[in-house]
Amino acid sequence: MCIFGLQSDFNSGRGGWSPEGCSVLNVTDGKTTCSCNHLTSFAVLLHGAILTFITYIGCGVSAVFLSITLLTYMCFRKLLRDIPSKILVQLCLSLLLLNLVFLLDGWLALYPAPGLCISTAFFLHYFLLTSFTWAGLEALHMYLSIVRVFTPYLSRYMLRFSLMGWGIPMTVVVVIISVDKDNYGLITYGKYSDGTTDDFCWLRNNIAFYIGVVAYFLVVFLLCLVVFTVVLAQLARIKRQNPHHQCPRRGLVTDLRSVAGLILLLGLTWGFALFAWGPLHLPFIYLFSIFNSLQGFFIFLFHCAVKENVRRQWRTYLCCGRLRLAENSEWSRTATQNPKKQSVAVITNVALSPASRSSSLSSEMTNSFGSDSGISDSYNGDVVLNEIHRRNMAALS
Repeated sequence: MCIFGLQSDFNSGRGGWSPEGCSVLNVTDGKTTCSCNHLTSFAVLLHGAILTFITYIGCGVSAVFLSITLLTYMCFRKLLRDIPSKILVQLCLSLLLLNLVFLLDGWLALYPAPGLCISTAFFLHYFLLTSFTWAGLEALHMYLSIVRVFTPYLSRYMLRFSLMGWGIPMTVVVVIISVDKDNYGLITYGKYSDGTTDDFCWLRNNIAFYIGVVAYFLVVFLLCLVVFTVVLAQLARIKRQNPHHQCPRRGLVTDLRSVAGLILLLGLTWGFALFAWGPLHLPFIYLFSIFNSLQGFFIFLFHCAVKENVRRQWRTYLCCGRLRLAENSEWSRTATQNPKKQSVAVITNVALSPASRSSSLSSEMTNSFGSDSGISDSYNGDVVLNEIHRRNMAALS
């Protein structure tokens, strides 16, 4: 018999084993070799338990570090002077709310209150879509800043982004619940041998799920992927054209760290779900669970822990003793003077042709990409662009 390959037949209600999906390859006197196209139920339950553990632990860790990131940027107002930092705060807030609702979902599903479950599923779906949307807006801003250079500096830029980041997902979930409130509710998964199940508040209608989650995600994912490719190609082109502007300390590790930070920031790790089928199902499900449940931790790592101006704020206001940094220290003066020097250098290019101006500004941003702090300092170029925009507006007025 194919002992190890058989799937336990608990769902039929009669126990025992089912040979479905298995075939005999070879039979000898003391050995039978079988081939099955599925895991045993024990393996499925084991992996399901491990993935559940990874997901809940990862979401808990992400919630903690997202809170730290938000508190850091909200308490130290100097960190919120540029547009990317403001977008980052919105993304962190969305991810934090998503993680909190997800962590509470299984517990709230235990209460026999249909309205509570529908509300939980509604907000879980909403914050999932807002997280996708803010990642897409991060990509859009990156494209406008690096490729189009001056386009982002429109009237009420952040207000427009906020309306899109929170308004578009709200429109989607309101339409879905308006069509049928039962599109949200209690779903059952993971039926065990003793008849117990895991319950979760989520989308119950498959059509609503594929339109309101899968299709929405694919649109944002493709946008982020295209922007990721275009931005890397643009920066690589500028790097080749201006080799004398590159940071001498830049190396392969710094490049890889920058790319990794960009991938995590744009939420491209959600794309692991697209490959979780066939023989690659299990490894990509693990990659998906690990990277996306820990996305908040990675954002903290790349946008707080390794970001020079954030560490400077921490050392100035939170540390004591030898770690404390005086507000008017040499390091602080140097860090604040460098962007000004860059601004003066770049402002001289405003009178150049649009093509030359774009190349010059992009090269300044490429320098930031090559800094030791990696992708987290890649948006220092926005300080330069903001300064140019301010002076242009002042000149026009």
